[in-house]
Amino acid sequence: MDADVIIVGGGPGGASAAYHMAQAGIDVAVLDRASFPRDKVCGDGLTPAAVAELVHMGIDFSSWAHNQGLHVIGGGHSLYFDWPDQMTRPNFGLARPRMQLDATLIEKAQRAGARLYENHNVFEAVQDSLGRVVGVKARVGRGAGAREVSASARLVVDAGGVAGRLSTSLGIEKKINRPLGVAARTYFKSPRADYGWMESHLELWSGKPGESELLPGYGWIFPLGDGLVNVGLGSVSSTANATQIPYKQVFGQWVANLPEEWGFTPENQVGPLRSAALPMAFNRKPHYSCGFAVVGDAGGMVSPFNGEGIAPAMKAGRILAQAAAEALIRTSRVSFDRAMLVYPHELVNEYGGYYSLGRVFVKLIENPQIMRICTNYGLPRRRLMKLVNKLLSDGYERKGGDADDRLIATLATLVRKV
Repeated sequence: MDADVIIVGGGPGGASAAYHMAQAGIDVAVLDRASFPRDKVCGDGLTPAAVAELVHMGIDFSSWAHNQGLHVIGGGHSLYFDWPDQMTRPNFGLARPRMQLDATLIEKAQRAGARLYENHNVFEAVQDSLGRVVGVKARVGRGAGAREVSASARLVVDAGGVAGRLSTSLGIEKKINRPLGVAARTYFKSPRADYGWMESHLELWSGKPGESELLPGYGWIFPLGDGLVNVGLGSVSSTANATQIPYKQVFGQWVANLPEEWGFTPENQVGPLRSAALPMAFNRKPHYSCGFAVVGDAGGMVSPFNGEGIAPAMKAGRILAQAAAEALIRTSRVSFDRAMLVYPHELVNEYGGYYSLGRVFVKLIENPQIMRICTNYGLPRRRLMKLVNKLLSDGYERKGGDADDRLIATLATLVRKV
């Protein structure tokens, strides 16, 4: 399994990095502890930013469920916001179950030349006498029949998800002052499966709707086609202390209040309600050091604005591949590391200020009164919501664009933090 680059984890971030590296002629091996297809807890929604990354990978998504924007419900309002038509992003989104999405992405990486090793549970990074990461150790199989294998590489990438086990084993701990979200979702058979909008319900109540505390979070209904919808809710805390919400209770009450004809009933439910943590705003750093890089959820790349992790992970994978291609032609470790520092530098340029704005946003919506004011008085102002839609969905142009794009980009530059 020796390679130029070893990527631990074959999710969207790992698959994107593997694809773009293989396209650049890099010998890359992906080790995943599961076998594909395998499921992940996710909303399954793909914003235009994610669609743009699929285009970079040459993915054929013509048969996937398409959506034209957001249908936002809250404060007695029901409003529709089209995805903006941007220079770098299309004016439509997609939805795809993660079991199918991840399998498609890793297969694309394999076709480009990446090697996939399934059922390889990486448990340790191998370091040399100077502390540089030079490989990994993994267990193959389970129980008495399990065996240990090892592999070496000039670059090791942790794309192993929220736990960041490989990063943690190297002492790269998560930052407790960064937002942490929690999402729970399940699937329903429903006539809403072909609805052409991603639907967001901005009011989650701790008890009876309209008479209890408004919780910091939102509910979603994302149509997947083929008779299926992804229904879930998410909540967020401004620190690593996850919000203490009885998810099953809140989810059950919210779903029970939705229109009966949508069919969100126990007999139509497909699979259990499952939850997962959402590490946000670069809560684990550095993203590169001494032959070791971090991408996706392992590096806390989930957006604090909307809980989206797929688009940032895939873009980070593409940026990482570009840096690796330059670094691997260098003959000394010092020069290699200098080239690899392009990766964290570009991540800060792309998301540093945006995520800093997101941290402010999370602190605001933690206050139920502010959340209520925003929902009741902000939603009806369509001009304001056009800007907010771009902000929350990472739909703004970093350079150029219209007045809204320039305003968001300016604010992100002003608050940018490493």
